[in-house]
Amino acid sequence: MQISEMKFSKIFIIKILFFLINSHFLFNISKANGAEEIKITYSIFSRTINVNSLKTYAKEGKSTRKLKRILKATGSPDKEIRSVLNKEFEIPITIASKLVNSEIGNIFLTRLSSIIHPPRADDQRTGMLALRASIIQGINMGNGKISLLRFFESYPTKTVILDVNALSKVMNKVESISELLDFFTNSPIEKIKTN
Repeated sequence: MQISEMKFSKIFIIKILFFLINSHFLFNISKANGAEEIKITYSIFSRTINVNSLKTYAKEGKSTRKLKRILKATGSPDKEIRSVLNKEFEIPITIASKLVNSEIGNIFLTRLSSIIHPPRADDQRTGMLALRASIIQGINMGNGKISLLRFFESYPTKTVILDVNALSKVMNKVESISELLDFFTNSPIEKIKTN
């Protein structure tokens, strides 16, 4: 009985040390100011949205002329866009951390990193690290909840690139992506909760 208690306490101490080391990195992310602008690229064209003006639009419905033009191009009503920006997803930070570091999380982040990534990111790994940081910091900022707006506010670079060409390619595969999302949001969370 005493030996199993010693093993348990060693494992417990190792887990605490692991958490402290990781939390040092996680909570230092908050020192980065987060994204100030979202650069939407399409072929050789680009438009930039200021994150603060997007936040004002999401919360109050007020927008600059430039933002109105960009949002009008989506063809979606204001109410719908604001709803998407403000919609919160609740997920405990420990489960989110396990999820974004899981095999399915890596697949999801790899695909997403071709759409959303830092400027001049030459490799997928950089984009994946930025996405992980943004998700974890966004959940931390929202006390266990994240929204699209909070995701952008937590992004670890001043500018975040939103590649419309890459997004279009993914949108053409909506069925397979929706199946992936269904698996991503249901199965892994249940498996992680039970482990």
